[in-house]
Order: sequence, then C-alpha cells, then structure tokens
Amino acid sequence: MFRISAFMAEILHPTPLKPGRRPSGPVIIWNLIRRCNLKCKHCYSFSADTDFAGELSTEDVFAVMADLRAFGVPVLILSGGEPLLRHDLFAITTRAKSLGFFVALSSNGTLIDPANIEAIAAAGYDYVGISLDGIGAVHDAFRRKEGAFAASLNAVRLCRTNGIKVGLRFTMTFDNAHHLPDLLALADAEGVDKFYLSHLNYAGRGDRNRGADATFAVTRRAMEHLFEAARRSAEKGESKEYVTGNNDADGVFLLQWARRRFPDVADHLRAKLVQWGGNASGVNVANIDNRGDVHPDTFWGHHTLGNVRDRPFSAIWQDTSDPIMAGLKRVPRRIKGRCGTCAHFDICGGNTRIRALRLTGDPWEADPGCYLTDAEIAAGMPPDQETDDPAFV
Repeated sequence: MFRISAFMAEILHPTPLKPGRRPSGPVIIWNLIRRCNLKCKHCYSFSADTDFAGELSTEDVFAVMADLRAFGVPVLILSGGEPLLRHDLFAITTRAKSLGFFVALSSNGTLIDPANIEAIAAAGYDYVGISLDGIGAVHDAFRRKEGAFAASLNAVRLCRTNGIKVGLRFTMTFDNAHHLPDLLALADAEGVDKFYLSHLNYAGRGDRNRGADATFAVTRRAMEHLFEAARRSAEKGESKEYVTGNNDADGVFLLQWARRRFPDVADHLRAKLVQWGGNASGVNVANIDNRGDVHPDTFWGHHTLGNVRDRPFSAIWQDTSDPIMAGLKRVPRRIKGRCGTCAHFDICGGNTRIRALRLTGDPWEADPGCYLTDAEIAAGMPPDQETDDPAFV
C-alpha cells in the first residue's frame, strides 16, 4: 500500500529523516470465507454465492490468531468473498480485538443495512472499507448486480452515522477510470475517512479481465488527479487519507510530480520513499485463504506456501525453501529487464510480481504494469515534460 497522504505531508511539512523501523510482523489479509453475494468482474478469488467445503472452523481461526499475535502480526484485514456472510464473523472480531489486533473489515457493502449496523458498530472495527467501482450503473455493471451502488453507498452512510471509520475502495480499469473525479467528489460529499485506489492486478477474474486494465496514459492522468486531491486535502489540514495499491511505481511517479511542483523538497521526499521501499508481498503483507492456505499476498492464490492446519503461520512465513518466497524476501530482489536497471528500484522494489508471472510466465521479469517511461526510470523527468491533464474526465 502506498500512502499518498503521508508523503504529501512530507512534501508540505518535511520532518527529519530517522532510521527506518521494520514492522513487527506482516499485515494479514484473511479471506475468511469464499462465498459472496456478488460476482464482480475483477474478483481475485473466483468467489460465488455458494458454500465452499473445507473452510477453517471458528476454533481453527482462534488458534491461528493466537499464533499470529505471538509472531508479532499487528493488523488483520477480514475479507472474503463477503465476510458478512460468515456466521461467526463477530465472534472472530471480538477475539481479534481482545488479542490487540488492529482489525479492518473489507466488504462490498451491499449487506450492511439497518438490521446489522448496530452489531457492526459494536464489533469495534478500526476501519471498514467499502468498494465502489464507479457511479450508479457503472458500479452495478462491475458488480453484476442492479442496485449494488445504492446499497453500498447506503452502507457508507450507515457507517458514518454510527461513528465507524469508513473508506471507499476503487479498482481502476480502462472502463471506469473516467469516474475517478466523481468518486473523489462523492468521498468529499459523504465525509469518508479514506480513499483507496487499487490498480488492477492479474488474478482470479481480474486476470480474465486484464484486457480492460487502464492504459498507461489514463493511469498517469488518474494518479496526477489523485495527487492533486491529496495535496488540496493536506493544505486544508484535513485528516482524510489517500492511498493506492498494487502498483508501486506510484511512489516513483509521485517523486516525478514533486520535482516539478516542489523541487526544493524532492531529495527529502526521495529519501523517505526509499525508506518505504515499495512492494512488500511475501515480506510485510501476507494472505490466508478460507481453507487456511498461506500465500505471499491475495493475488498469489494459485501459489500455496503451506496450510495453517499443518504448520503454524509463523513457521510457514519464515521458510524460504520455497523459491518464490526466497525471491520475494531477497534484498534487493533480483528482477530482470527494465525493472532491474531502473534508477528508482530502491523506491519501488520491482513492483508487484504477479503481473510479470501472468504475462510472461516468469515472476522475475520486468513488471508489464509499470507505467513509467524509459526516460523516467533512467533518470528523472525533465521539468518541461509536463503530463498533467486538468481536464481529466
């Protein structure tokens, strides 16, 4: 995850560069259930509205959480499928909170309604993320359900009314990128706390639909639009967070943006970005699926490192006998092609590896989703190479 707002604060109000701190453990994205009431085009887990065999029991989940906490895992993101379809979700949440985890709920929002919002609020989630992939019919088409937009927007409002920190999650493709300005305006109007833009990653139905991935020119305009929104918010002193995921080239692109607008702090920003270090799959981000299989992140569902029923997560995560894990944990990673020779590799870390695997068959090839030009990765964008498009629609 790339925290634009945090780096925008460094641009506007630089702070001293201090020694970097390593997280105590990886963030766990936990697909507690595969069942989902929707069939979204970009789903990475091939979820469906049916029960799936072999899912972890409540007792299994509790045992895994105890190991995770002892291993230093700080954050659990409870996801699916649609996690609200899991009968013991609130019991799991209660146990997780009692163990001291930061607990987030990742939902499509359509099942959050007046009948369960009090229970959701009482569960004490530190954050609830709700997906919106466009306005009105565009969102409904992505989610393949008429009325999904209205239901999800109502969920956002219910969360806000009940004092729950809530954010919008937007997976951008070529078909919906033009809705980004409207979604940002909606986030402002609804007073949401966080806006998360996810670049399309090639997994599950997202792999089948990768032909709709935003072209590089559209991606660049979208990112500049997002940077400007974060800048305006920071200058107003707002606490709203703007973040992106699944394309660590965003960090380098922000540096290029800052060199044009805030050249005096560009070197400082670069040092902060190097501390961030880019892609964290297999290092500071992990996935556990509904059956207990462990993966380097949610988009590596085809590649299993082990199962928590057979070995503790803490043992699986430290085992580098698996060549994928060995390669992901290697510092620096050995990446081929233009990624390997990139002048900003220390910022990006080679980006997500799943796109390279899906398109080339080699996880260590250059990332085909990097939208930076050869000139930019060779050095820096000259000040006269402006790419902003204020009329982005």
